[in-house]
Order: sequence, then C-alpha cells, then structure tokens
Amino acid sequence: MLGVPYPSPFADPYTAGVKLLGGVNYASAAAGILDESGQHYGERYSLRQQVLNFETTLDQLRTMMGRDNLTSFLAKSIAILVFGSNDYINNYLMPSIYASSFNYNPTQFSNLLLNRYAPQLLTLYNLGIRKMFIAGIGPLGCIPNQRATGQAAPGRCVDYVNDILGTFNQGLKSLVDQLNKRPGAIVTYGNTYGAVGDILNNPSTYGFNVVDKGCCGIGRNQGQITCLPFAYPCTNRDQYVFWDAFHPTQAANVILARRAFYGPPLDTYPLNIQQMTLIH
Repeated sequence: MLGVPYPSPFADPYTAGVKLLGGVNYASAAAGILDESGQHYGERYSLRQQVLNFETTLDQLRTMMGRDNLTSFLAKSIAILVFGSNDYINNYLMPSIYASSFNYNPTQFSNLLLNRYAPQLLTLYNLGIRKMFIAGIGPLGCIPNQRATGQAAPGRCVDYVNDILGTFNQGLKSLVDQLNKRPGAIVTYGNTYGAVGDILNNPSTYGFNVVDKGCCGIGRNQGQITCLPFAYPCTNRDQYVFWDAFHPTQAANVILARRAFYGPPLDTYPLNIQQMTLIH
C-alpha cells in the first residue's frame, strides 16, 4: 500500500547503511510496555529498549545524511507502535508467574501501562518523529490462547479478559488527542479491538471459516501450546483468523492493514495512514 518493502529487523547485523532508509523493524516477540512483561520467554527488547535502539539508528542516519536532512526525513516518516497485548497475556493474565494482578486492579494496571507508554511516545516526538500510528489492543479474550486457558464455553470468548481492556484503549485514544496538540504532530489511534471484533463477528464476509482455533498449535482450540518447529499447520490457513495461539494469519493481517490504511475514523482516528502520508 505504501509501496515500500518490509523493514529490516534491527537485530540483523546487515541492517545498516542505505538499508536504514527503507525503515527498521524494532519489534521483539513477547515484549511489552513494561520491562518485565514476557520475561519468562527469555531475552527480548521492551518498549523502553526499542526506543533506545531507535536512537542508535538515528546516530547512524545522522552520520549518513546530516542533522538538517535527518530532521526532514523523520518528519516524513511514520512510526507504527503496537504495544500492550503482551503486558496482559504475558504478564497480568499469568498470575502463576507475575504478581501484577495481585498488586493492581484492572483500571490501575491500565493506568500503569499508559503512564509508562506516554513518556516513550514523547521521547519519539522529541527525537523528531511527527507521524505515529498507535494501535489499541484487540479482543484478547478471543485469541485461541485465552479461549483455551480461560476455559471459555465452546464458541465463546473470555468476557472478563475483553472487559478489562476498555480502560487502556480509551486512555490510549485520549493520549493520541494530547499528542496531536503538539506542533507538527500527526498521530492516529488504530481501533484494533473494533476491527478484529468485526472480523470475528462476520467471518464469512471476509472469507474465514474458523475463528476460535489456531491454524498451528496443540491442545484445546489449538491454543494451549503454540506453533513449534516441525509442527503440522492446517492446510487451509487463509480460512483461519488465527495462525497460532496468539497471532492472526497473514490473511487476517492483510485485512487489518487495509483498514488501517484506508479505513474511516471508526477504524483509525482521527486520520487513516493514507491521509497521514499526504500531509507534508
């Protein structure tokens, strides 16, 4: 849609030089807003570390193009941020490993996340990023992992999990409004909850047959143990909303990406990504 290739991963030693001009992917599996989220999986880059990694990239770009050109380059760039889900599924909703659900009620925890998120977004702005797409959290109670471990009734999502996400998403949308008051800021909130919910509620409209199981996984809903090496995935993955216990399939991601790029304010508030790209 943007006509650019997939951005190179930050941790790849070959992501350097002119490759940086095509964008960099700082994402890290299981990482969250909180440093401790996902730590049971081992090493990962939290949001805080990802911002530091971005600063490392800026040092390289500054050497390549000079300070003034970098300022112009960053003002035209778009930062995509998708955070929060792991702070729930790999922290708050795992009381056997993490104490957060004992220390915070759902509202307090969402406020904790927002209070940690906001300074990092301001850091990106202060570093020169002006355009940001910030995704909200989708209906986590409907992913195969939560359907399996939350013991949802067949065909049902885990309502408690979905219910506790509202405060975070509402707060994140308000945070977008605050950021847009800053000079030159063009920040958009992605309504992931609504977009994924629409797919799950109307699967046939989008060509899906299976909404409650992973294409690759083991156990109830193919979501108790996620897809592992040498596992056999389903043969009709394009008919599944979820690839594994946690993640959408490529077919679902294409739909979500199109809604983010072309969607109305209900999907992307106050602008969609296409509209962002046209603002200079």
